[in-house]
Amino acid sequence: MKIIAGLGNPGAGYERTRHNAGFMAVDRLLARVAPAQHGKARFQSLTWEAALPGAGKCLLMKPVTYMNLSGRAVSEALRFYKADPAEDLLVLVDDVALPVGSIRIRASGGAGGHNGLSDIQRHCGGEGYARLRIGVDPPGRIPQVDYVLGKFSPEQWDALQPALERAADATVTWANEGVLAAMNEFNTRAAAGDADPWKASRETRDDQDNGSSHA
Repeated sequence: MKIIAGLGNPGAGYERTRHNAGFMAVDRLLARVAPAQHGKARFQSLTWEAALPGAGKCLLMKPVTYMNLSGRAVSEALRFYKADPAEDLLVLVDDVALPVGSIRIRASGGAGGHNGLSDIQRHCGGEGYARLRIGVDPPGRIPQVDYVLGKFSPEQWDALQPALERAADATVTWANEGVLAAMNEFNTRAAAGDADPWKASRETRDDQDNGSSHA
């Protein structure tokens, strides 16, 4: 079973916040493959079993543990299905080092200061799982915790929508062809009007913790 985990915080108060970009990407995929299906409470998450085009049935999940305890939910699902994180897990997550409108896929890597990814690494035994990062823009002078728990500006919200579509496309490619195929196709795509959407941050993320903290 392929497991696709979008990270975020549950509850109406967190809707449209930057930290919930992973939830939004799962919602975008569900709108395509299981628009009428209600989520089931399993693995400390809302879950859906849905057939992705060409890939067969996959588990889509949105942990309800809150961001910092995401690993509890993800590891429970992995154990139940006896799944290999390196082959069977894709985590969809927000990234403050990427501009809004961009996505980036990696086969493994450090948490980069993201507490949700850090908790998954603690519970799953390391960094060897795929992650799809969704850009939410750097926080600037706003404290990072306040920034990621804040809502997208109207301009950011508009720029986010095509990125969520690309994230859904990339997830289908990952499920069908693996992480390298998804990286080759989607890490070379630029956001509209931007020749290199992660130029400023491509060498500073993924492989080491930058010392910042997500809520």
